[in-house]
Amino acid sequence: MSSLPSVNWSYPTSVRFGAGRIKELPDAVKAAGMSNPLLVTDPGLAGLPMVAEAIASLEAAGLKAAVFSDVKPNPVDSNISAGVAAFKAGGHDGVIAFGGGSGLDAGKLIAFMSGQTRPIWDFEDIGDWWTRADPAGIAPIVAVPTTAGTGSEVGRAGVVTNEATHTKKVIFHPKMLPAIVICDPELTVGMPKFITVGTGMDALAHCLEAYSAPMYHPMSEGIALEGMRLVFENLPKVVADGSDLEARGHLMSAAAMGAVAFQKGLGAIHSLSHPVGALYDTHHGMTNAVFMPYVLQFNKPAIETKFERLAGFLGIAGGYQGVLEAILKLRDDLDVPHTLGGLQVDDSKRDLIAEMAIVDPTAGGNPVPLTKDGALEIFDKAQLGTV
Repeated sequence: MSSLPSVNWSYPTSVRFGAGRIKELPDAVKAAGMSNPLLVTDPGLAGLPMVAEAIASLEAAGLKAAVFSDVKPNPVDSNISAGVAAFKAGGHDGVIAFGGGSGLDAGKLIAFMSGQTRPIWDFEDIGDWWTRADPAGIAPIVAVPTTAGTGSEVGRAGVVTNEATHTKKVIFHPKMLPAIVICDPELTVGMPKFITVGTGMDALAHCLEAYSAPMYHPMSEGIALEGMRLVFENLPKVVADGSDLEARGHLMSAAAMGAVAFQKGLGAIHSLSHPVGALYDTHHGMTNAVFMPYVLQFNKPAIETKFERLAGFLGIAGGYQGVLEAILKLRDDLDVPHTLGGLQVDDSKRDLIAEMAIVDPTAGGNPVPLTKDGALEIFDKAQLGTV
């Protein structure tokens, strides 16, 4: 019997959290002002009962709805363009972003682009580029996460790969934050182990890098600490027993917490993971998990003292070294590959990856300035397995 509570939060947006809350989808859609939503998800989820049941519940409530699922695991700009075309063709008035990171990001970006006249790249998260967008052209969004990793359901940005340049870009606008989020851990129960581990490690990476980032942001720092504790305690539980609803719920919380925390900054884990994912189409969270210990060692001079506090909070002896060893043990226990070779990533593009990493928008949050030589050092150690 799960002791997971069913609660409503208003931070950072309206969140309906708890087992079975998916039944409130029609009410949430109406509350967001929609009568004919486009449900955006990925091809793997599109054929599952949970999507059919969601559409049936909307129709039973007198709502029209359609499904768009032409979304790659790492969404590309043509996926967004096709989604906008489907949105317009169906006369839709809002988006249900349904799924893991790819479905959530694609859904948010389709809603964002549905009423814009400029190309998507004009809204990259650089300076105040977001002010170029027409806010009236952004359709309302209800988000329904089915994994516990990205936290995109409580984020104001979406990640999309430019097919021409093979670079991942972050598109940002404050109105991309979903109006309502339904966090129902029952939707995550069927996740395969690889996705459970990858998404859980993604949440850990978000919290870990946010905590390590040098920017002053005590609110995010506190959230990152508790997010890490929830991952360490609950990810092994759900891998051992996929039906552990309480642990699944705690991981959903940790995912949302990571996304709230990383407004403090991310770092080289993500800076390297983004180009590797764009060039090799690897799972984002699992790529983060592989890079994690090598980046920690690179950053050790800047974070060692701070990790004394983290170790104390997590109940880990040995300060920085204890935290590093706990992460290595967690990876090993969960069958995370120790090297990039385990993700079928070779060193033929190492130079390009390093060049892409240092201009990635997350690089600026790394506690040790990330140079090309530094990026190459981390990449090479992740190839060799030298921690």
